[in-house]
Amino acid sequence: MTAEQLVAKYAKSQPSADTELPTSAELALIGPKVPGQETIFNDGALSLLAALCEEFNEEVPELLSKRKQKQQRIDNGELPDFLPETRAIRDGEWSIRGMPEDLTDRRVEITGPVDRKMIINALNANVKVFMADFEDSLAPSWEKVVQGQINLRDAVRGDISFTAENTGKHYTLDEDPAVLICRVRGLHLKEKHVEFKGEAIPGGLFDFAMYFYHNYHQLLAKGSGPYFYIPKLESHVEARWWAKVFAFVEERFCLKPGTIKCTCLIETLPAVFEMDEILYELRSNIVALNCGRWDYIFSYIKTLNKHADRVLPDRQAVTMDTPFLSAYSRLLIKTCHKRGALAMGGMAALIPAKTAEENEIILQKVKGDKELEARNGHDGTWVAHPGLADTAMTIFNDYIGTGTNQLHITRDVDAPILADELLAPCAGERTEAGMRLNIRIALQYIEAWIQGNGCVPIYGLMEDAATAEISRTSIWQWIQHEKSLSNGKLVTKALFKSMLSEELGTVEQELGSERFNQGKFNQAAGLFDEITTSDELVDFLTLPGYELLTA
Repeated sequence: MTAEQLVAKYAKSQPSADTELPTSAELALIGPKVPGQETIFNDGALSLLAALCEEFNEEVPELLSKRKQKQQRIDNGELPDFLPETRAIRDGEWSIRGMPEDLTDRRVEITGPVDRKMIINALNANVKVFMADFEDSLAPSWEKVVQGQINLRDAVRGDISFTAENTGKHYTLDEDPAVLICRVRGLHLKEKHVEFKGEAIPGGLFDFAMYFYHNYHQLLAKGSGPYFYIPKLESHVEARWWAKVFAFVEERFCLKPGTIKCTCLIETLPAVFEMDEILYELRSNIVALNCGRWDYIFSYIKTLNKHADRVLPDRQAVTMDTPFLSAYSRLLIKTCHKRGALAMGGMAALIPAKTAEENEIILQKVKGDKELEARNGHDGTWVAHPGLADTAMTIFNDYIGTGTNQLHITRDVDAPILADELLAPCAGERTEAGMRLNIRIALQYIEAWIQGNGCVPIYGLMEDAATAEISRTSIWQWIQHEKSLSNGKLVTKALFKSMLSEELGTVEQELGSERFNQGKFNQAAGLFDEITTSDELVDFLTLPGYELLTA
């Protein structure tokens, strides 16, 4: 079964829209009615979305096709490398064009989904930036996508509050909240509840249009602006597409060119070879690149999936001091600082523990990780939980001092980082314990995702789609290349199926029969089985998973 067939298998017809919202002959909202949606889907917002779809929709399949063509060449034996045709850009003397004052200091950022309580807690945390996420930490049911836009609109206006039903605790925004950045969905993800000319539109275009339209004026009035994180880029051509989208909207709303600002995640292996080019294409709008480390490890597996000499070991062995990840981090810093852009570090996925002793161990791990990033020259870092903000902040305060960033660290003394370093095989064991842990993590994450929760605490880590992707693609690759575990067991489809059945039972024991039986673990196990034993690697588990989401 191919990846496309797997997605099609889970596809289901869409419900009719229970709404009288304005639609055009070409743009149609077909999702079920969400309370409060009329504040989001007004004439102006839908007019902008329709205009963006008319102008840019048709290019997206072409961009995705170019990804497949490049992947086919790599599958046939070619290895990723720096582009000879863009050498002049890499060698040229140029810089990005301006950075707003409130984006010059991003030493600690917190990320999370767009539910109301999370937004308030994140904006109130001891951080500089909150990245509100419509992508990897959100399972994009229509209700959550629409409610997320309502929540962000309220947050920008300072009108957001939340009262917990179980405790009665009331949450409101503090006086000086963090800077807000919206992460939109990647180009591969569609929004099936909105159609243009009868076809589902790109989810990222929907996220961008709604957030921009409803918030740009208030953000600019407050001295901030419409800021975005762009995920999953694989080439500078895709960056060019986003640059055109930004320029189109700035002109439409009579805004100064460069008003919209973005940070691009370098979280795919192909993109690491085009960082200069990505910065160049977006030079009017971009302010930073980010080391999306977990997706980057996933992309390393996915991109090199046919290369038997580059199979990764246990996920726990692939740390940031691993040669190929160290090279990636250092090259990103050097590239960004040469062009006047910030170089953001990666995610600390750990979450605080219940006991003081356990928590101290966790904080020491976070401290070591963040010290490595700060020492390398990163301008800031990510945390997944407010409880880690103080630790990360203290470390970056020590390195940055009274300044705002580390743009002065050029890494010019470093030897040139070559393709071989970025592609270097990673040493480490493939253990049975590691494989079983991968199974339990992916199983629980997929179950949570299809229930509508894209950000899940599992075994002391805040897991999102990226970490679940690593778990399932590692096993897929071990099967495909007939790798053995450290105890001598050959990794086969049969071994995986046997372990999946056993670990399904382990998860039931850990969670209790009541939680297990009320969940969708058998459905999750079925999807996990299919995408892991498929002869063709399924690009993203969220593609077939999306079809299982409640509308």
